[in-house]
Amino acid sequence: MDENRFWGMIETAWGAAGGKSKSRQRLAEGRLSEDRAYALEEALEEVIPVLRDQLTSLPADELLEFDRILERKLYDVDRADIHERTDGSDDGFLYCRGFIVAMGRAYYEAVRANPAVAVTDAECEEMCYLSWHLHHERFGEVPPSGISRETQSNSAGWSSDAFYEPAEVKPPLTENSPE
Repeated sequence: MDENRFWGMIETAWGAAGGKSKSRQRLAEGRLSEDRAYALEEALEEVIPVLRDQLTSLPADELLEFDRILERKLYDVDRADIHERTDGSDDGFLYCRGFIVAMGRAYYEAVRANPAVAVTDAECEEMCYLSWHLHHERFGEVPPSGISRETQSNSAGWSSDAFYEPAEVKPPLTENSPE
């Protein structure tokens, strides 16, 4: 398993679900409306099962290698500048990164180069751990990789003051509230 095969498997899954290559290319170019982008998010309901079927046929070493590549891709886009554009909580940002990978290589590379093309709140939770869960179900424990796909695990992508913290919730001001 190498990166070309990794991306090829994702493209094969898209092909079985109608491809939508023009829409995904426009998404990578930042020229797709949010409504159309969210339609691509819905199309993942057809794509992910096809990808799962492909992964199910892999031997343990190749499935683990697919998961290692996926984990690295999720880690590499674990950055504050991308989070600022996609929004979301810790889990929500992980799922946004799952969407970025699930859209294919062109969109992934476009977002890495220019986070402004990322879609706010578009998510694909299932992509994030698909191969990990399959490996665990079929072959048992998944050995640790030394990196994490979890949000803010890529310290190079986050400055010390950029860590996500929920906004402080203040009660609404009323007439009698001190300002």
